[in-house]
Amino acid sequence: MKMRNFASFHILFFIVVMIFSADRWPFLMLTVAQLVYVPIALRLVMVKGDWFSRTYMYFALPAYLAVALLQFTSSKWDGVLAGIYLLFTIVIAIYGMRRFLKRGFTHLEEFAIDIGLMYVAMGGGWFFAYIMEIDTGFSPLLTWLTAIHFHYSAFLLPLFIGFLGRFSKHRLYPFICSVLLLSPIIVAIGITFSVWIEVVSVILYIVGLAGLIFIAWTTAFANQLQTWFVRISFSSLGITILFSLLYAVGHRLGIVYITIDRMLLFHGFLNCIVFALLGVAGWALFVPASTFRPPTFPISKIRGTGVIGEKVLEGKCSGTHWGLVDDMRVYEPQIDCKTLSPAIISFYENTLHYKLVAKVQWHRWFKPLAYLYKFVSRNMQQINLPMHRKYEEMTGDLLTLREGIDGRDKVRAWVRKFKDAPAFIALYSEHISDGRTYMNIALPLPFSTMIGVLELNQIGDDLQLTSKKSSSPESDAGTYLAYGKGHTFKLPIEESFIIKEIGAGQLYAQHNMTIFSIPFLTIDYKIHH
Repeated sequence: MKMRNFASFHILFFIVVMIFSADRWPFLMLTVAQLVYVPIALRLVMVKGDWFSRTYMYFALPAYLAVALLQFTSSKWDGVLAGIYLLFTIVIAIYGMRRFLKRGFTHLEEFAIDIGLMYVAMGGGWFFAYIMEIDTGFSPLLTWLTAIHFHYSAFLLPLFIGFLGRFSKHRLYPFICSVLLLSPIIVAIGITFSVWIEVVSVILYIVGLAGLIFIAWTTAFANQLQTWFVRISFSSLGITILFSLLYAVGHRLGIVYITIDRMLLFHGFLNCIVFALLGVAGWALFVPASTFRPPTFPISKIRGTGVIGEKVLEGKCSGTHWGLVDDMRVYEPQIDCKTLSPAIISFYENTLHYKLVAKVQWHRWFKPLAYLYKFVSRNMQQINLPMHRKYEEMTGDLLTLREGIDGRDKVRAWVRKFKDAPAFIALYSEHISDGRTYMNIALPLPFSTMIGVLELNQIGDDLQLTSKKSSSPESDAGTYLAYGKGHTFKLPIEESFIIKEIGAGQLYAQHNMTIFSIPFLTIDYKIHH
């Protein structure tokens, strides 16, 4: 069914329901979202041929009929009907989660769409609570308003933000998008627990919306009609949020600036008609394609079980090797072996000729989690690091894997230990993408593998290895989790090494790791020939 016919069917369906409904405006604001805006928005997101598009009607048709029946009469079956719609929103949330798991923490605009798909299940939950008259701690009206909140601000808005991000890569977009994705949860917490939290959340929302409106008015869209529909849709939120702020402040101070009835009339009209209707219509005119492309670089086929250690290498090695790399010139022209420190080149080409002493420093905020992780890593024998901050010698071996075992070329397994206890089992290789050579490191984990793809950059005569995309947005650099049949999940972890010569036959290296750009681990190495 073409989009125009699909949209016309749902609009006519809603009109019929509205005519015979026992409810009247403004209670139909939720119904129009359920029967018109949600279906059309899902149609804009769905990819033809994926599991959700194939099974959509099996879940959607009963859900839409259930919503319609709830408008006509009240009966002992209301709970079942509301439960059918709740089940549908849960399926939508699963679709959003599966989209996310196939991609991971990359392409923020796609993550915004995923979040919107997941949030709508909360809207289904609040709708179920309203129909079943479940005691949520506040009035039925606020329960109903929260259901509306999660259908408009928490479902439609993230989807629209994601579509906008496909068009625009404005430098403010990451910050604005992050603020607005967090805001629906903060607003809901404020409505539930504290008016002051609600006020703060609305102020945060205003900042995010102001940036969003600015980006929308500076973005070139597919055509003039879409341009004005989308810009007016986003701009209407700037007005509604100011009324929300006045309502929240007035309610807290005991001064009635705006009553709840006026809020429902004015706020509801702008959200339902201007924001949602124009927004859905604008994006239906043209949906920009996703720029995400699954990684194509080679990934290790080796997976671990409950215990990694040297057990994961049993029967896979053909002998020992001296260096992590046969010839560092494979990384030219990113580095210049004529000017790079000869000691650094020697270390990578003759690794077993060097002695490593390491000091592990877990950052203070992360230490409680590090202690918990230690119970796992001690038994898993992988990424098993000490908790103290003392220099300690690392011993180990460098083994050559048999061809075909790993799936990558010239793979070397570097086994590093602290006091004969395995610390790292890392499988080193390299690959070429778009003329650039990357270091490709795999760390087997239970039923999965963590992949570190590092860019090499020369800084003076020092060497930097980093998983940050410093060369270009299309860079393969990053930290990934490979699992299942070809699934690669981008992790929110970044690592950076800097290695430098500090004396004859002496090197110093520092390994910094961050999660969501927050430092959590630093390892200092003293390396002696």
